[in-house]
Amino acid sequence: MKPLTGTTVVTLEHAIAAPFCTRQLADLGARVIKVERPGVGDFARSYDTRVRGECSHFVWVNRGKESLALDLKHPQAQQLLRRLVIEQADVVVQNLAPGAAARLGLSFEALSPEKPSLIVCDISGYGSDGPFRDKKAYDLLIQSEAGFLSVTGTPETPSKAGISVADIAAGMYAYTNVLAALLERGRTGRGRRIDLSMLEALGEWMSFPLYYTTDGAPPPSRTGASHATIYPYGPFATGDGRSVMLGIQNEREWVSFCAIVLEQPALATDPRFDGNAKRDAAREPLGEIIRAVFTALSAEQVIERLDRARIANAQVREMKDVWAHPQLAARGRWAEVATPSGKVPALIPPGIGADESPRMDPVPALGANTDAILSELGCDAGTIAALREAGAIS
Repeated sequence: MKPLTGTTVVTLEHAIAAPFCTRQLADLGARVIKVERPGVGDFARSYDTRVRGECSHFVWVNRGKESLALDLKHPQAQQLLRRLVIEQADVVVQNLAPGAAARLGLSFEALSPEKPSLIVCDISGYGSDGPFRDKKAYDLLIQSEAGFLSVTGTPETPSKAGISVADIAAGMYAYTNVLAALLERGRTGRGRRIDLSMLEALGEWMSFPLYYTTDGAPPPSRTGASHATIYPYGPFATGDGRSVMLGIQNEREWVSFCAIVLEQPALATDPRFDGNAKRDAAREPLGEIIRAVFTALSAEQVIERLDRARIANAQVREMKDVWAHPQLAARGRWAEVATPSGKVPALIPPGIGADESPRMDPVPALGANTDAILSELGCDAGTIAALREAGAIS
């Protein structure tokens, strides 16, 4: 039995932030009922068709859920949704446009008097009040608002993260706040509202550069794939056309790096480089010394020296390399998940041990569970057919 077995989550969600939260709740055993628009569904279903006809984003964050297709502009559909929440839900999660859930009568204020134990998690770009309350928000826009772009990229070009980092941050904080609210309810019997904003989630992750600029100090430089304030810490090209990532964290490692990797032990006490602040200020001359050594070696030879010196290092892998990563294979971290287009590989969630059975229920087709869920609410076949005929469901 999973930790959240017996917990029901009803979610009005799209894209990434809320779906990522609820998929993780599903991974822990919760029943997650995803309410989607008939005929279209979550708009992330159509971002691409890269997973054998299914969308890469959608497959990632929607396994283990049930799809209920309701036209929430239809009064009968609204009534069914409210019944579902009051009769079955422990948690409601939503990241609709600002104010949309409240207009449907699904705010915490509207639901709590009738069901005091209900937990309602509202995910938005900027939160439920303040001057930005009604602004639309997408991942890249929040990366910009939170200052992420100002510290990411090269000196010439600010760059976004290659993944939806603002959505993921919001989804993770929504997930942990829901878990905390469930624990709290176990003590008090009462639910609560969670007001979760993408800006605040990513803003928390930006605390290092924020503190780095305390009292108006200059911000961290944009240094591409290298660390902004520690050097050497980043990728270096090798003689076989590849790159090796390495990181020096302290003076002991610096001494070992000079002696074993560069084979220049005297460099460790060179007054230009004897301290991270000096090395950071002298990136160009030190980089030339490192590159001169590395370009005479293969990536394997550099990694062998780094390992011998006990210097942290990594290969700069592409997606095809991660699919075949030997460490993931050795630890048995791959499973399969069914989609409407067939089974595909899926990483087992972090923290699930090799001796546990991960929950890998299917990614649902749009409306796949509509009839079954309505039957639970007491709708017979005739009623369901009439609802479908009226356009309230699909």
